[in-house]
Parts: sequence; C-alpha cells; structure tokens
Amino acid sequence: MNLHNTSYPVSSGPEELVPSRYALKIGEIDVLVVSDGVLPLPTTMLAHNADPAVRATWLHDMFLPQDAFDWALNAVMVRSGGKTILIDAGLGSDPNLNLPRAGQLIKRLAAAGIDLSSVTDLVLTHLHMDHIGGLLVNGVKEQLRKDLRIHVAAAEVKFWEAPDFSRTAMPEGFPDALRATAKRFVKEFGARLRLFDDEHEVAPGVIARRTGGHTPGHSVVRMASGDDALTFAGDAVFAVGFEQPDWHNGFEHDPQEAARVRINLLRELAKTGEMLVATHLPFPSVGRVAVDGDAFRWVPVFWDY
Repeated sequence: MNLHNTSYPVSSGPEELVPSRYALKIGEIDVLVVSDGVLPLPTTMLAHNADPAVRATWLHDMFLPQDAFDWALNAVMVRSGGKTILIDAGLGSDPNLNLPRAGQLIKRLAAAGIDLSSVTDLVLTHLHMDHIGGLLVNGVKEQLRKDLRIHVAAAEVKFWEAPDFSRTAMPEGFPDALRATAKRFVKEFGARLRLFDDEHEVAPGVIARRTGGHTPGHSVVRMASGDDALTFAGDAVFAVGFEQPDWHNGFEHDPQEAARVRINLLRELAKTGEMLVATHLPFPSVGRVAVDGDAFRWVPVFWDY
C-alpha cells in the first residue's frame, strides 16, 4: 500500500484543531476518508443482547464512559478510472435530534478542495439517515451534477417502502427520523438511483456488494488495484464487533443476520490481510483484522504524515 503521491489535499484547514480527512492510495485508486463528525449515543446501543455487567466490563477496559460515548461518522471519497465517487453522504442536519457535532461532511469536502459537482457517482451502503442526510442539506442538491448516478441495492429501496423496526433497539425519536429521511431521500433522488441486486462494479476496481443484515440491502464497497485492497464496511462492523462479534447493535434490523455477516466479513479480511474502513470506527478507521481466539482483533494502521 502506497500512502504517498495521492492527488487529494491532506493538510488540515486552519480552523481545525485535529485532522478531519486522511488520504491513501490503493494501487492506482485514490482514497480519502472524511469525518462527518461524531454523535453521542447510549452505550446500550452497542450490545442490547449482552449481559449488562459484561458490557460494563468491556467499556471499562476500553476506557469508555458507561452511559454514552461518541460514535464516529466516516465517509469515503474515491477516484478510479476517471470517476469521482462518494461512498455515503453523512448525517446532514436534523434539529429534532440535537446532534450538532455531526453533519460536517459537506463543509469538510469543501475544505479538502472537492467540488460537489465533480462527483460522478455516489454509492450508499444503506439508507439510514447518517448515510444519506448530507444530500438533503439545503443547497446541496443544486450543486450536484444532473447526471449523478446513485448506486444502492434494490433490496434497500424496497425495504424502506415499509421498514420493520421490530428487532431494533434505538433511542426515542430515531425510528421516526429514519423513516422520514429515507422517504424524503427516495422522493428527491429516486430518478437518479441505479439499483443493483447482489454486486455491481461502479468504477474500475470499485465493487459494491450487498451483504444484508444491518438492513436488507446493506452493502460494502471493495476497492482493489494491484496488490492492494480496502473494504469500506459501512455499518457491518462497529468498534465492539471485533472482540464481541455476536453482540447486537441497536440499529440492526435483523441482528442475527447482521452478526453472521459481520463474522464472515471479519474472517474474510483476516484471511486476506486487506484493509478495512467502517463508518463508526474511530477516525480515520483505517486498519486490518486479525483472528484472536474465537473472536478478532482490530489493528489500526500507523498514521502516515
């Protein structure tokens, strides 16, 4: 993996105290991980099927608070084969949920020198609001190309026609917000959707693959060039999912299937040694997966300055 000579600007803007983007090369493919910010959520969301004492011990061992902590929000920009691809679009703004530190993606893309009109393709891992809300921010739609292609699994769009929240464990207000955001997104961008069933090549070496689990149409995106590869896992993997891959996240619509998908993906990545980035792993979330007994271990990369 070559971390140098990427065409993306990598310096932090003068208004930022910490970096909000991280650039790397996957063979001939440019990749830029961009932080959409963080959102505080109850720690019970990490594992609503776990023994509270066991969950409390994990949080203690990770030096995390017991009640709530900040979930990272990451999106990815990709350049391959003459295409500029955005993978997921961040939270945007929902004043009813009071999440002021999230929804930073659009301004951070601007700070990175990325014009929204340069984006030729958008891949959505799924239609939860923290992955599509950035497109609904005032003034964003007008900046997008008229021929923008939005790639999403057909099963995902079908699911949100009548979504089932019976097996989720979300904080109050989130189900209604998720429904409303998905409905608005499909209404405003339905004509630009490019649906796929199981797998779709968006650009050379950039393949979206439906996994299901988290939502019926949840997808991951694998980027491969030369000897390098990186998978953007969306919400298939959370911070706790390496040591406790069978713990159920509160946002999973089919927790049992989500755990199966997570375990299979982590096994695959551990076997190949390929890179992993995920929405809710601590920024920049670039790392690898190792097998650790009956579970896994997260091995973050050393930052390249």
